[in-house]
Amino acid sequence: MKIPNIAKEDILNAFNYRHATKEFDASKTISDADMKFILKTAHLSPSSFGFEPWHFVVVQDKELRELLKPVAWGAPLKLDTASHFVLGLAMKAPMVKHNAPYIEHMMKEVKQMPAEVIEMYSKFYREFQERDFNLDTDKKLFDWSSKQTYIALGNMMTSAALTGIDSCPIEGFHQEKAEALLQEKFGIDTNKYGLAFMAAFGYRKANPEFPKSRRNFEDIVTWK
Repeated sequence: MKIPNIAKEDILNAFNYRHATKEFDASKTISDADMKFILKTAHLSPSSFGFEPWHFVVVQDKELRELLKPVAWGAPLKLDTASHFVLGLAMKAPMVKHNAPYIEHMMKEVKQMPAEVIEMYSKFYREFQERDFNLDTDKKLFDWSSKQTYIALGNMMTSAALTGIDSCPIEGFHQEKAEALLQEKFGIDTNKYGLAFMAAFGYRKANPEFPKSRRNFEDIVTWK
């Protein structure tokens, strides 16, 4: 597979161009091909142990978007104007615990590991949960899954920016109420999945009012 030669300056320009778009141009729609490309970068994203503890729900139905507004205080304007609205779901403990059937499925059917490799990999994964990261509660396991899901979110926003598409990550929601809604109206099994983030995609209605601000590069990087 040939790796494309993308200029570093073009990549940095995309990062500088990207901002958390508060309001989108509702008259503009992302093409199916472009949105599939963005979701494909989530699909191809790395995750701890390669276990992909995520699922993404693209909410295009206007009635369902309306239902989200009361439980997502940071989302109403985006729900009204974004071309595409994505719910990032992270797997809960029953799905990602070291002895869960999903984990066995990933090793056997998806990764197609030989039996001896599965035995070794399972040992490493159990030790990682029980000793290295002390993932001994359901909350800790969900937080770990959410961290993996955020890798996919970052890749989606970056791939969008590289193709001139705007985005906005959203954590402004009541998690318990939102998950109850997902269970009741979206058909999501919230025993298996929790809501990690929301994200809106589309085209900005206006350029940001203020320039991008960041701490000095030297303040965030230490070389030893």
